[in-house]
Amino acid sequence: MKVFGHLSVAVLMLCQSWPVIAKDEIEVSAKQIQTLGITMASLGVASAVISRQLPGEIVIPVGQERIVGAPQAGLVDVMHVAVGQSVKRGQVIGHVHSADLVALQRDYLRGKTQHQLSKNMLDRDRELYKDGIIAERRMLTTESGHQELSFEVKQLRQALKLSGMGDASISKLETQGELASGLSIVAPIEGVVIEQMASVGQRVDTSTPLYRIARIKPLWLEIHAPLDMVHLAKVGMQVHMPQYQVSGKLVTITRSVNRDDQTVHLRAEIASGAEKLYPGQYVEAELVGERASDQYAVPKVAVVRHGQQSYVFVRTAKGFVATPVTVVSEQATQSIVKGDLRGQEKVAVSGTSAIKAAWNRMGTP
Repeated sequence: MKVFGHLSVAVLMLCQSWPVIAKDEIEVSAKQIQTLGITMASLGVASAVISRQLPGEIVIPVGQERIVGAPQAGLVDVMHVAVGQSVKRGQVIGHVHSADLVALQRDYLRGKTQHQLSKNMLDRDRELYKDGIIAERRMLTTESGHQELSFEVKQLRQALKLSGMGDASISKLETQGELASGLSIVAPIEGVVIEQMASVGQRVDTSTPLYRIARIKPLWLEIHAPLDMVHLAKVGMQVHMPQYQVSGKLVTITRSVNRDDQTVHLRAEIASGAEKLYPGQYVEAELVGERASDQYAVPKVAVVRHGQQSYVFVRTAKGFVATPVTVVSEQATQSIVKGDLRGQEKVAVSGTSAIKAAWNRMGTP
């Protein structure tokens, strides 16, 4: 307590004895520096501009995800893959037994038969018309009926393809007349099963989701950055996740602000090391920019704020000069600043409160 009282008296005497020299310079003797415990540190070279850690979420990029639905209403009788398994494009991943598919194949075969009969009738009427036996109107009526049946057969064929039957299966149906009782479900893309949304024995309707499959390389990192950091973010800059030793590249900076928390949405693409991350995972990331020639690293405690402006107390031959700086970024123990600095200066890192008190007494700007 006595030491504190002695120190307070020393600060008061110092405030009264320090005159303004020039440019906010405060004269300090070596003895006064020792009494107040003022220490100094040299400016550090900022090898890179690193932001403070920002929260982000790992997500699957748009276009790399597919929902596999039931092509036809029926009963799921087989499922070949589960969550976490890798699949190839075209790989059979399940099977649906469908009575509706049987009816659709029957209608297609019936339509094909009627279409063939109408073609035979059209060929006959064309010959009869050429011989003058029938009127042109009858021949045109037969031709119109044949065209309608042609459209109907095409429609039924397209319905079979939408149900999951390939051209080879349809050709087999046409030649052999054997009706399939179900459909195989195939993977539309190469990737990993992210979600299984049905189970064996479940009855499903047409388009009921069965699987969610995604390519998980590359991945996206969605970051919500505070407004005061927008000046640091630039498309193409590196984004680093120290906890996982994974880096990516900033690809998008949205031009709108989230009204709820006043943040800006940043998106980074993670290609190398994506296998260490999982969709839906929350991580902390840093924005890493190239060092500018006018930026320096100083201990965080060296930065003193007065109103909206930040300062560092630069050591001079007679004392200290309050030098305005702009804080580019902040980390756990240091800040990256820029201002009227050359790189050889030393700044006060302890005892700054005493210097600031004297500065206030002298009349700060």
